[in-house]
Order: sequence, then C-alpha cells, then structure tokens
Amino acid sequence: MRARRIRCPSCRWEPGASARWSCLPACGTVWNTFATGGLCPGCGARWHRTQCLACAVVSAHRDWYVDPDGGAAGATGRERAAAAH
Repeated sequence: MRARRIRCPSCRWEPGASARWSCLPACGTVWNTFATGGLCPGCGARWHRTQCLACAVVSAHRDWYVDPDGGAAGATGRERAAAAH
C-alpha cells in the first residue's frame, strides 16, 4: 500500500518535511502543518485552510492530501468517478 501524497491543489507543489507555516494571528508557532493534520502544536488551533508557500493560493487543508492513484484523499468514490469523466 502506497502512502498518500501531499500537494497544493492549485499548483501541485509538494511541500517537504522542512516546509513551515506560522500560526498567525493566534500563537505564532512555526511548524509543518501536514505533520499534524493542520493542528497547531502550540495552541491547538485547527487550520481548515492552508496557503501554498509556492503559489500563495489558499485551499482547504483536506484537499492537499492525494491518494496514490492521483485522486483527492477526501473525495468519495462517486466524486472520483465523476472527476475521471
């Protein structure tokens, strides 16, 4: 079983382990948001949207996770089938 990929839904940039986001304007913690699924380790804030560090587009955090077959990890079977057509 292959692991899910993480990539920007807009430009398809794939953040590495060293990529960092800031919990602003909340606590200012700097961390890799994908290491915690969007949960700030400093204050516990849940980030539902993530800004791409490459293209600056803001997308739903869940839309960054991609199944190994190329479909969005959060998509239902029906949504994947519709996208394939």
